[in-house]
Amino acid sequence: MARTVVIIGALDTKGRELAYLKDTIGALGLGTLVVDCGVMGQPAFAADVTRDAVFAAAGADLARLASGDHKDEAMAAAAEGLAAIVRGLYDDGRLGGIVAMGGSAATSIGTAAMRGLPVGVPKLMVSTLAGGDMSAFVGTRDITFMPSVVDVAGFNRVSRRIYANAAGAIAGMVQAEAPAVSSDRPLVVASMFGNTTQAVDHARAVLEAAGYEVLVFHANGAGGRTMDGLIADHVVTASLDMTTTELADEVCGGVLSAGPERCLAASRAGIPAVLVPGCVDMANFWGIESVPERYRSRNLYAWNINVHLIRTNEEENEQIGRMLAAAANAATAPVAVLLPRGGVSMLDAPGHEFWDPVADAACFEAIKDNLRPDIPVLETDDNINDPRFAELAAQTLLEMLAR
Repeated sequence: MARTVVIIGALDTKGRELAYLKDTIGALGLGTLVVDCGVMGQPAFAADVTRDAVFAAAGADLARLASGDHKDEAMAAAAEGLAAIVRGLYDDGRLGGIVAMGGSAATSIGTAAMRGLPVGVPKLMVSTLAGGDMSAFVGTRDITFMPSVVDVAGFNRVSRRIYANAAGAIAGMVQAEAPAVSSDRPLVVASMFGNTTQAVDHARAVLEAAGYEVLVFHANGAGGRTMDGLIADHVVTASLDMTTTELADEVCGGVLSAGPERCLAASRAGIPAVLVPGCVDMANFWGIESVPERYRSRNLYAWNINVHLIRTNEEENEQIGRMLAAAANAATAPVAVLLPRGGVSMLDAPGHEFWDPVADAACFEAIKDNLRPDIPVLETDDNINDPRFAELAAQTLLEMLAR
């Protein structure tokens, strides 16, 4: 991997701070490459990639945008051009890591470029926004955020330390060597929640014993989107989607939705998939104050002080079932649906808090009623976390892969 850190920012408004970052990274033994995405003022020093090149990459008229009358267009063009430039540097082997610093504009533009880089490439955003909800900026990539604490505006006893820490952080990531692993094991992705950990751990062991590398994603909204994004990158061989709970959040307005197209990625990518309505008995909310009033009389369970679950009802489960069937119906590769009649989560088991076989049946029947007739449905009396069910899920996927 290249040992060059790409530094991006506006050299007119953040030039002094970025120069300090460049010098500090250089003193740590790494090369630097500065990309200027400023618009209006004169750059504080000469960039390795000029703003003219950045805006040209977006097909934008920099002279027109430099008037300051079209700030929205300038932001969009800077993000587009910077993303193209940064990806080109990576493809040419000239980018080992990337760092940006600034406020909301720099965060928006900088992370747009970072999201165009593969997972594993070191990415650091020093931002005044860090500490809030960064999901829109992160997307499905591994962007590390560092709070700037004070604004990125000059030097003081706080900012100087933050800038030095940022230099050390990105340098350390670029210099770190990942353990060597065999790259010839095909990748399988799996979805998991706390309530399906036993099931996925057991299925993962079966798949790993068969020679596959299994990447497990937490089905918490961001996890599902990231898993689907990796599938869309066409680096995944198969999908063991045992925890489709994010659909429950989509239907109920919970806080962990991954969007209405969750579960469709494997079908669109044309890879074998096993679908299970895992944890569709629950929709997630934060503290009790975040639970909508319409759900306060429902079966509520405090998973912890910060997470409250509502038990989905028959109507909601029927809707989830239709969504799962639609995802399976879109498949061009082998797909199968597995139904655990003994409960879809740890809480949904006889004698436990969310046990409701009537609500579960509403989901199961909706799946079967709307599924293409050529798609197999395998039903067992097991709970999803029973080893026998997990074994069946893994073996079903292995049989598809063998075909």
